[in-house]
Amino acid sequence: MSSSVQRKRIRKSPEARRAEIVDTAAAVALAEGLECLTLRRIAEELAVRPGLISHYFPSVEDLVAEAFGTAAGAELEVLLPPGADGSPGADGSPGADGGVPTPTGRLERFFARTSGEAYDAISRLWINARHLSRYRPLLRDRVAEQEAAWRGRLEEVIREGVERGEFRTEDPYVTAIQILVVLDGLGVHANTEDRDRPEAVTRMAVTTAERELGLPRGALTGALTGTPTGDAAGEAAGDA
Repeated sequence: MSSSVQRKRIRKSPEARRAEIVDTAAAVALAEGLECLTLRRIAEELAVRPGLISHYFPSVEDLVAEAFGTAAGAELEVLLPPGADGSPGADGSPGADGGVPTPTGRLERFFARTSGEAYDAISRLWINARHLSRYRPLLRDRVAEQEAAWRGRLEEVIREGVERGEFRTEDPYVTAIQILVVLDGLGVHANTEDRDRPEAVTRMAVTTAERELGLPRGALTGALTGTPTGDAAGEAAGDA
């Protein structure tokens, strides 16, 4: 016997619906690539009519650009959150300011999260976006915007470290670019790399950062090796 009570349909606000569309598109882009984004595909994922998607994104190019920007921006917040987020340091302990990690701790955590298979998805997305941006102006603008955001966030951490006396570099902006260029270079192999890399290659981005910031070897890998950053720095200083 069928029920005479109909399920009430919940109408989402335009803001909530648009955010849902973008988040779904970002997830598809990360998992399958930006080429797989179509208005019909996202409509199928959300079990709605394609017309609803086109109401918010008349052009698929708008959706592709927004999906990339959302995915890349969200990844930046995970890899290198703002300094005042109150999160613990790379080793799980509070930072020097009572909860906020030090610049060294933030970089240590950043490098711990930019290695291994977990980072491959965002590396593939960046490769994908940079290739397609040659032909898609909206995506090209969003890629440039995200590149600036990533450079700016990393430069901010380095500049703070210099002010605190943790790092030594004449130009935090240039150092930030050097680190990101190495990370991008390693990320290029995300589609084909079998992970059988020599340690010197695996540590290339960290080694670059430690060298350019005047840090001893191992100062930014305590979270990966189990050696506290301070111990690594102390041992290196003793050797010197």
